[in-house]
Amino acid sequence: MIGEEGIKHELRVIGVPNEKQKQFFASRTRFTAYGGARGGGKSWALRRKLTAMCLRYAGIRCIIIRRSYDELKVNHVTPFLREYGALISYRDSDKCLCFSNGSRIFLGYCASDRDTLRYQGQEYDVIAIDEATQLSEYQFSIFKACLRGVGDFPRRMYLTCNPGGIGHAWVKRLFVDREFRENERAEDYSFIPAQVFDNQVLCRSDPEYVSSLRSLPQKLKDAWLYGRWDVFEGQFFPEFDPQLHVCAPNDIPRDLKYFLALDYGFDMLAVLLMAIDAEGRLWCVSELMRSGLTLSAAAEAISEFRMGYRIEYAVASPDLWNRRQDSGRSGFEVMQGICGMPPMIPADDRRVAGWRMLREYLGGRDREPKLFISSRCTELIRCLPALLCDSQRVEDASSEPHSVTHAPEALRYAVMSRNTPCEVVQRNEFTLFDTKKAKRRSNLLD
Repeated sequence: MIGEEGIKHELRVIGVPNEKQKQFFASRTRFTAYGGARGGGKSWALRRKLTAMCLRYAGIRCIIIRRSYDELKVNHVTPFLREYGALISYRDSDKCLCFSNGSRIFLGYCASDRDTLRYQGQEYDVIAIDEATQLSEYQFSIFKACLRGVGDFPRRMYLTCNPGGIGHAWVKRLFVDREFRENERAEDYSFIPAQVFDNQVLCRSDPEYVSSLRSLPQKLKDAWLYGRWDVFEGQFFPEFDPQLHVCAPNDIPRDLKYFLALDYGFDMLAVLLMAIDAEGRLWCVSELMRSGLTLSAAAEAISEFRMGYRIEYAVASPDLWNRRQDSGRSGFEVMQGICGMPPMIPADDRRVAGWRMLREYLGGRDREPKLFISSRCTELIRCLPALLCDSQRVEDASSEPHSVTHAPEALRYAVMSRNTPCEVVQRNEFTLFDTKKAKRRSNLLD
């Protein structure tokens, strides 16, 4: 290393990386996540990687992000100065770690969506997000857009993460399940699983830490000790078990009565094709998930989606029956006026009661499930286990991350439509809504 006076200095950095950390250092993919259990040495590896990049590429621009600046100072700034103080200069007012070759590690935080505004339009060659599951997918997408520049530097994003938190679903989708959407390339993403047992230095120096993880409640122990991503603290539906509730399309009975359940929003239309069998069990046959649709376009998409099925009714959020000030018409009137749209009824949208009813259908322990989901319904299968408990009301699901709420909301409407007191008739031994009466009752709500 050459100092400011032009004198060469030799700096010995203490610490030998374990095998997982070596894999992290060697990764060349655009997005690399390193995570799983706690105590795996992720933060140390992240600091060493950023330092190595800054020393190798003079003038490179890096940023390290956590949810709050106070967390960033405690978990990274102080360790940076302790481990690499001879290499860097730091002033709190600048919020930047500076190297003598012109490289920079900027310090960022993102506690809310509003905080992302400060980063829009910014350019960084390397972005490091520590505890990525504390950020929403929207926040992650903003930082992805910042990964650019004009210099001849590698463009990479490094993430550390533990199961749980608001960003659990998108991290699991991209890096663990490797389920990619349009414009997401599999070769851009790599995941390095970490466990505390990988960090032998910690295990030897603090054996009580492992003991404390073993003593945690089962879900936390599975997530923090073993790095499991299918269970985590705060999960709203721990009863959901893909092995129990997900079935192959060919396993769905044929003699069924069908209805639709939908949650409409311009950001996402979620429609579930539901069916009930003679024993009262519910089957989710298929799903329609589409964003950016107006009310009329949504109804047209639903009309096409239900082709080939005799639909008894479509249950939807009651706010569609509210008249709009701009047109004087309700969403119900717009959608019901589209040819092929099934008769619509307003859902019983009581949240706590609805979630309780859904739990009844999921069953668990000594209760047999009464709800089965086709493996075709990939979005519903992804979203159900990703729902979190509301921090203020434990019997309600959190509205964040919003991206995982649409399909479960539609499912809640579906189960409540089978249990809401209303006019019913008996047809072929199936209990169904009298859709004519239901439609007349819906019209009265205008």
